[in-house]
Amino acid sequence: MTKESIEALFQNITPYVVDLAGKLLVSVLVLVLGFKLVKLLTKLLSKSRAFSKLDPNVRSFFNSFLSIALKAVVIITVAGILGIPMASFITILGSMAVAIGLSLQGSLSNIAGGIILLLFKPFSIGEYISVDGVEGTVSEIGLYYTYLKTPDNQKVVIPNAVASNNTLVNVTHQTTRRVDLKFTVGYDSDIEVVKDILLGIADSHAKIIKNPEAPMARLSEHGDSALVFVLRCWCKSEDYWTVRFDLLEQVKVAFDKRGISIPYPQLDVHLDK
Repeated sequence: MTKESIEALFQNITPYVVDLAGKLLVSVLVLVLGFKLVKLLTKLLSKSRAFSKLDPNVRSFFNSFLSIALKAVVIITVAGILGIPMASFITILGSMAVAIGLSLQGSLSNIAGGIILLLFKPFSIGEYISVDGVEGTVSEIGLYYTYLKTPDNQKVVIPNAVASNNTLVNVTHQTTRRVDLKFTVGYDSDIEVVKDILLGIADSHAKIIKNPEAPMARLSEHGDSALVFVLRCWCKSEDYWTVRFDLLEQVKVAFDKRGISIPYPQLDVHLDK
């Protein structure tokens, strides 16, 4: 190849290289600035007055969805700057969407699960739930996952498909809860005395309420080595654990003072010679 042909080649290539370099530079700038703008817009939207009036669950889900949609617009814009034909680009995106959809069926089911959670609202942000063996307070409902905070301050991530397809217990949805406790006493104990002790403790507790039902104490069964009493009372949902722990402690103290024994399981063994 002669010097003249090399120079001619460089002269022909240079405009294309300069044009491509310019497009790449602009594309990178648009991509970086676009993603930052998306982050800023979603942040401003989340703080707007109109957005704050929406249900907290809808806000969390919509924020995630909007962020993904706007980033997709930025990517399409960058493709247009690079000169990729939109028809071809859309075809490629369609093929990629099918391939990604087949490989990410779990993720798509999570999105569908998130929509179901928003429509039927089995729980809301701030409520305490139990699902699939884990429990905690709902801190966020995202596009793919629901986030819980456990009482010991751990973060639990639950796929939306799991939250929408499994048996779920919303512990704090109701304003009141019933406390059910069982106590065992010896067979020589006076039934009426035990009932009076249990009801007296329940009636004197400041956080126990008499609506929808007054405290109840009854003999529930004859155990193998003890009489089993049940104590049922109602309290506000936020007071449940306080009431439960207080009753357990106070009943033990009261039984000790009145000489009521709490028997251990016993086994009689008879030996024949």
